[in-house]
Amino acid sequence: MRWLSNRDFLLISVAGFLRSSSTGLLGVILGIYLSRRGYAPLWIGVVIAAGLAGSSLATTAVGIAADRLGRRRFLIILGLLTGLGALGLAFSPGPALLLVAAFFGMLNATGTDRSAAYALEQAVIPALVPDSKRTWSLAVYNVLIDGGGSLGALSAGVPLILHHHLGLLLLDAYKFIFLGFAGISVATAVIYWFLSPAIEVAGPHNSLGTQRIRPESKRIIVKLTALFSLDAFGGGFLTDALVSYWFFRRFGIAEHDLGIVFFIVHLLNALSHLVAAWLARRIGLLNTMILTHLPSSLFLMAVPFAPSFKWAVTLFFCREALVEMDVPTRQSYVAAVVRPNERTLVSSFSNLARNVFWAIGSVAAGLSMQLFSFASPLLFGGGAKVLYDILLFKSFRALKPPEEIASATRVETKVSADG
Repeated sequence: MRWLSNRDFLLISVAGFLRSSSTGLLGVILGIYLSRRGYAPLWIGVVIAAGLAGSSLATTAVGIAADRLGRRRFLIILGLLTGLGALGLAFSPGPALLLVAAFFGMLNATGTDRSAAYALEQAVIPALVPDSKRTWSLAVYNVLIDGGGSLGALSAGVPLILHHHLGLLLLDAYKFIFLGFAGISVATAVIYWFLSPAIEVAGPHNSLGTQRIRPESKRIIVKLTALFSLDAFGGGFLTDALVSYWFFRRFGIAEHDLGIVFFIVHLLNALSHLVAAWLARRIGLLNTMILTHLPSSLFLMAVPFAPSFKWAVTLFFCREALVEMDVPTRQSYVAAVVRPNERTLVSSFSNLARNVFWAIGSVAAGLSMQLFSFASPLLFGGGAKVLYDILLFKSFRALKPPEEIASATRVETKVSADG
């Protein structure tokens, strides 16, 4: 696997691992932390939405100017801003300043790294490797993303450890955790500093003012953006922060045990990326996306009906073993069906749509918890994702990536020759 020796690919993957470790931690503890500070479920949803809104703005900036002003420069700035947001949490500001810190720090409580940096990295990686290794490289990258998330989730029990064994006040223990989060964010910015000019776009720069997109690409982008918006709206009901809060309220599970649960969740996510890359070579990218994502939503919708924590977490694990298999395949599919110089724009806009509708879904989830039941986000979110899978298959089943077209052509040629 010579392509794995690519220095820029390795640096991006390590930075993604570190960034995702912070995201995994925040996904477990943010809702509980804010609850311990006296915030209601609706306000917790608003804070999560503010972070996603900030990430949406940053993702927009990536699509408009990253290729023109420099991808490396953008990645460094994004790392530093995330560090500032972590510092805002560490010093426990009032409600208004908390929203400001969440917005400008792009605080991500989804538990899954879907940041502006993540969107930009998706555009960079396909150009660093051959087309035949595109899906595998994105799978390895996402293994590290979810591996970092699993370690971050596992560390969610650290505040209670500091509280019980060192005698720190619980909120002070959280402060140390958020300071560590800030340090990790700065470390990612340092790593980005060492990226080479190879990650930049050669030739005409992508921007809203200069980019010419093919009409067929525009149609693809519009359809994909609409579908990803629906998927993300469902995902907004299912952020790790809200799901962990649901387990906390439904079964009384403390942070330490939830950290273990979400460590396993992200470990299952990580391993599933490699399975997805293997499966995609046999049944195709789109089929892999649909046939794994659809049953994962059905498992999720069964969780509220589980009679005990044991059954609920088992169904949740079944869901998480499948739900992320569409991530590297989706990224590879999107990169394959547009031109290389359109990838930053497409990646940023599709991720922008996801972030915006994650934010809307997060507020709706907090509201539904208060108006209906604590289980309602799991049902609403799962239902939206089922609809997304059906519409995605209907809209794109005829559009194949180049490697699948070439493979089908080789098979047809061989059959003709044998005949």
